Amino acid sequence: MNAASVAAPPRVAGWRDYVALTKPWITLLIVAVAVAGYFVALPGHLDVTRLLLLVAAGGAASSGAAALNHYFDRDIDAQMRRTRGRPLPTERIAQGSRVLALGLGLTVLGIGAAAITLNLLTAFSILLGSVTYVLVYTVWLKRRTAWNIVIGGFAGSAPALAGSAAAVGHWTDGALALALLVFLWTPPHFWSLALMLREDYRAAGLPMLPRMEDPAYSAKVTVLSCALLVPATILLAYVGPIALPAIVALVAVSLVFLASELPMWHRSDRKTALRGFVVSGPYLLAVIAVVIVNWMLVRGVPFAGG
Repeated sequence: MNAASVAAPPRVAGWRDYVALTKPWITLLIVAVAVAGYFVALPGHLDVTRLLLLVAAGGAASSGAAALNHYFDRDIDAQMRRTRGRPLPTERIAQGSRVLALGLGLTVLGIGAAAITLNLLTAFSILLGSVTYVLVYTVWLKRRTAWNIVIGGFAGSAPALAGSAAAVGHWTDGALALALLVFLWTPPHFWSLALMLREDYRAAGLPMLPRMEDPAYSAKVTVLSCALLVPATILLAYVGPIALPAIVALVAVSLVFLASELPMWHRSDRKTALRGFVVSGPYLLAVIAVVIVNWMLVRGVPFAGG
């Protein structure tokens, strides 16, 4: 038999493939939002142990939800250039049941750990985020409606509520304002990506833009959705409470993000969309950093051990 006609065996899954299932970058953002929610609600001493428990529980649940997203999207992932190299489409992990079990296990572990070590409201907040991302966004809306990422955006907001619940046992006004900001950040972030990859999404049959057939219209809606972040930032500053230097910083980074998106009002090409997408992630991290630094400067007191 000709050796060239013998198919090479699929590469055995390694630890990197299982790490990829957890979507580390998204998990990092989710955990960072939870930490920001913790600090925007925290009135006094920082309990390091409690904060680390929040990070661990939120990270586990987010990783589990990401793995479940891989499992439910494995068919459309195989159709898209951006995702066809993932572990399930390439069959580096051939048994989808393993991914399903991993996702369910990590999600239950994170929610259960939050309920036992923190409080029930923190666990409920994490559960809300997981259910929204996996069932509402991935399973129900993603393939059916262009509103998928708008409604599904609550999945990124829930960690702010979890952080507040872990800090003080309830959802504060500041945490709710932060959750609203993250909710409003999600559409311009993902719509910029979808404008870049619209042919990929169209080939997979995913309605990821306000109008898949009209990139110019979708680009304008993306700019308008980004503009909503400016009043959302002012609201966060008002109810935070946020000190004046932090208010200036928050408004400044929001205007930088908006400036990166503004060219899409006239152009909906890949290069223009890429500029907005590249700025969107650092923008959210900058907001989180400002919230944490604000607490350190305004309400920072010596750490408590636990």
